[in-house]
Amino acid sequence: MKGLSKMLPKLKKAASFIKKTAVMILAAAALTFSVDYAVLAENNTTQSNTYLNDSYIGSITHKDIIKKIKAGNKAESVQKTNYIEEHAAKKHEKQEPQVDAVAIAVDGQPVVYVASSETAEDVVKKLKLTYVSEEQLDELEARKSVSNPVLPELKENESRILDVHFTKNISVKEDKTVASKILNAEDAVTYLERGTLEDRKYTVQEGDVLGDIANRNNLKLSDLLVLNPGIQEDSVLKIGQELNITVTVPFVEVAVEKEVSEKQTIAYQTEVKEDNSLPKGETKVQQEGQTGSKLVTYTISQQNGRTLKKVTQQDFIQAQPANKIIIKGTKVIPSRGQGHFTWPAVGGYISSKLGYRDGKMHKGIDIARPSDRTIKAADNGVVVSAGWDNGGYGNKVVIDHQNGLRTVYGHMASLCVHAGQQIEQGTAIGVMGATGDATGIHLHFEVYKNGALQNPLNYIVK
Repeated sequence: MKGLSKMLPKLKKAASFIKKTAVMILAAAALTFSVDYAVLAENNTTQSNTYLNDSYIGSITHKDIIKKIKAGNKAESVQKTNYIEEHAAKKHEKQEPQVDAVAIAVDGQPVVYVASSETAEDVVKKLKLTYVSEEQLDELEARKSVSNPVLPELKENESRILDVHFTKNISVKEDKTVASKILNAEDAVTYLERGTLEDRKYTVQEGDVLGDIANRNNLKLSDLLVLNPGIQEDSVLKIGQELNITVTVPFVEVAVEKEVSEKQTIAYQTEVKEDNSLPKGETKVQQEGQTGSKLVTYTISQQNGRTLKKVTQQDFIQAQPANKIIIKGTKVIPSRGQGHFTWPAVGGYISSKLGYRDGKMHKGIDIARPSDRTIKAADNGVVVSAGWDNGGYGNKVVIDHQNGLRTVYGHMASLCVHAGQQIEQGTAIGVMGATGDATGIHLHFEVYKNGALQNPLNYIVK
């Protein structure tokens, strides 16, 4: 009993604590939490300032807790979270005294605070210098100070800035804030450029994959999957399907209008002229092509470095291009080939191609199973030889096409041409067989150019 009397106060205290905790949980269910995230530059840790019905109740710095709060963003008990990167103190501003400051406002709403008007002007200038040089900005300001300035004509590959302005109204005014919210010029520029994160929709286009969509929107694939429950890394996307994405939206963007003079090359055309005095299949260059040039002046509209519009203002031709002229022969000479071959058989298929076979070089293509066993000359020419070959070809015909090309026809059952005979393309020269080193009825067909073995398939036009 004595031990029990000592424990009673502790038990009462525990019961009181549980009762209070239950009351607080029930009360919290009816209230609204909001969490404000900030990145602390001093120790590179993440802090969240937590409010209960607009009343500051404390800070959370544990990364896992913050992740869980972010992940629960869609629950009814949590308001829409704004993600802000800034230098912040660990105490909420309501606990800090107000000090004099200068606010940089966007469309009338204070966005960032600096110590002085001079710093604010420096921030505005630095924002512009992100996209133009100081020399260009100075030249533009000097030109604006003159009424109706006359702009000289741009020289080749020159450019000049016509205007630099912000996409929203930027104003500077004296204000008050807590000391921890006053930034230096560099940090203020970074803050304005980074802006806030916004939830947006992306419509799937043809050829889209999840990884590319994430990269184009500056997201990790894992982040994109978290934003879209039910979608897996290997999910098949449908054209027109909408995905949730989170994009960074700057507080303000810099618009630049500029003028550019650019020298461009004008390509020449190739002109073909027929000549009936030149043998068919032969060509020669009458005139080499010569490129021309022109000077093109553009006006270009950019926003934060992205080109939105490019309009040609002037197009001056400096030198006209000269066409390349090729003479193409049309004269048909019965003993001279035209440079391309017809199929040397009546139907059939390629049973073996050029290349190494069983450790030996197969020098041509084999054509088997034709609908008719007639072998035909692939092009105009003169028969060099026609007869038995002891090298394994059996009955063989060789035709010189008088243009550097020769064709060889092997394993024929019989021949119907003789050496020295002038023949035209498509003329029957023999019958397909299996003479010589052949395992079946087929035509062995070879092509040579200036004595060098060629692939027949590069010359045959069916």
